[in-house]
Amino acid sequence: MRASTARTEPARGAMGSTLMTALAAGLAAGVLAGCAATPDATWSDPQLGAKPLQGARVLVVCEANETTLQQVCLDRMAEEATARGLTPVRSAPSGSGVGRGAQAYVGAARAAGASALLLTSVTPDATQVVRPAPFSIGIGGFGGGSRVGVGAGVSLPIGGGGVSSNPGFAANSSFTEVGSGRLLWSARASSSNSDFNSGMGDMARTLLGAAEKAGVF
Repeated sequence: MRASTARTEPARGAMGSTLMTALAAGLAAGVLAGCAATPDATWSDPQLGAKPLQGARVLVVCEANETTLQQVCLDRMAEEATARGLTPVRSAPSGSGVGRGAQAYVGAARAAGASALLLTSVTPDATQVVRPAPFSIGIGGFGGGSRVGVGAGVSLPIGGGGVSSNPGFAANSSFTEVGSGRLLWSARASSSNSDFNSGMGDMARTLLGAAEKAGVF
């Protein structure tokens, strides 16, 4: 009887450990999925209609201040567009920075036979910049024998009073109808991930997931 009990108790413990591991993994996946599903802000045309871009051919354009960031953005946005039933046509990196606006690319979208333009602008996210505490001055007394004096100390953050050098990134994305030039939808997502490849993937899922939920396609 005792031998049987000794054999079954480790099995129960192992099963409990496996169950807890599975539950923890599922909870972590759920948290990550929840984070990736919510943009910072989103807007849709009140006259959007029912899935006007479902299965549409779209020109994918990315703006950024560096060619590498543009290329990564193009990869991630095109992958997500394909996964959600769109037919993406990648534009070549423009190298012209950020801020040209959708109208600068509508002609290229029309020439590519696309019915819509998917434009994403990537910039550092200033909302995540962390500023250190200001410097402080301390005054204290010191003595030696019969002499007493006053000393002042100045405390500064290491590196001076600068700001964080890794603020993260923000991506502003929009769908524009090529024929009319009408803005259909736009949203903003951000990531504090220092790995831009991974962070851009998160933002792409967030943005196109929000567009799909809004009924763009």
